Amino acid sequence: MPFSHFIPTRILFGVGQLKELHRQALPGRKALIVISAGKTTRGNGYLARVEAQLAEAGVQTAVFDEIQPNPTKGNITRGAAAARASGADFVVGLGGGSSIDAAKAIAVMATNPGDLWDYIGGGSGKGLPMQKAPLPVVAITTTAGTGTEADPWAVVTKEDTNEKIGFGFDSTFPVLSIVDPELMVSVPPQLTAFQGFDALFHSTEGYFGKAASPVSDLYALKAIELIGAHLPTAVKDGANLAAREAVALANTLAGMVESTSSCTSEHSLEHALSAHHPSLAHGAGLIMLSLAYYRHFAEVHACDDRMVAMAKALGMSDATKAGDFVEALAALQHKCGVAELRMSDYGVRRDDLRRYARNAADTMGGLFACDPAPLSEDDCVKILEQSYR
Repeated sequence: MPFSHFIPTRILFGVGQLKELHRQALPGRKALIVISAGKTTRGNGYLARVEAQLAEAGVQTAVFDEIQPNPTKGNITRGAAAARASGADFVVGLGGGSSIDAAKAIAVMATNPGDLWDYIGGGSGKGLPMQKAPLPVVAITTTAGTGTEADPWAVVTKEDTNEKIGFGFDSTFPVLSIVDPELMVSVPPQLTAFQGFDALFHSTEGYFGKAASPVSDLYALKAIELIGAHLPTAVKDGANLAAREAVALANTLAGMVESTSSCTSEHSLEHALSAHHPSLAHGAGLIMLSLAYYRHFAEVHACDDRMVAMAKALGMSDATKAGDFVEALAALQHKCGVAELRMSDYGVRRDDLRRYARNAADTMGGLFACDPAPLSEDDCVKILEQSYR
């Protein structure tokens, strides 16, 4: 039962925890706060609250506010320049997974020469080692989706080649993360669902894939259970702090799954879709793929016992076969109002499905090695075709 466990992040979790930021041992005295290009972080007062907390701690701040829903290499290049220009000695990622992922990548490029893709291991990346340690990162999450507050990973898209690739190092774990469900009540219902399913699939992939360990199993099953029990309520009543807190905990646990196990090719396939269609929310793409994806592994009987365990964790107490997980997953999608999503609404064309399958293997092919059974290009095309509407 070998496993590796390394999660060096201090996590402050719970309602009201943002108010504790100024009391923490922060990693510097000048911070670049990285937020999205949208209006919600400012409009909801989250940026002002973080700036006030940092000021109380004696930290000077600058803001970089250009991050897109699917962060691009261009975002990172400009953000790193802003970090250097401001003299920042640490980076604060404030917002959803995109902002925090971008903060990690900006922290790398603020201290290292060259191009981000010099340090990317997949696709056209050179896979070079970093020459210098990145700036420390503080993560303050306003969504419950990626678990990036508890893992080292960042996902960035190279615009000119449509490569959406995840990367990370031990040194890109946040040194401090704040998970305060009060900051999540403003997330609208559909985005709450998209983000919750992203956390769910981090957990299911990490549980049924080959990288699973006894420790990641504990995190994964609890996260699946929490999402199955509480995500529908969080979607329908965003002001319900108990439901928000339960889903936020599931998300943080899912990040721990990512730190101790791995995603599988489901994420590779979705990255291929949203790399070509940046308006496609990552969680939405995963939802569209998921039923056909998990049905494939149920039909080849790759990991029946684990799929039964996931079905039970989702609330199907009488589950006895792998296909029951697919049924439980479909029921949860209906409860959360996301069962009718269509790839075609985001510009995805049926004629391009094989191209997406090849992109998935070319850019994030390493995740295919974590699948519970081999998945060929034709298998991927079939999953995409069955998912297409």
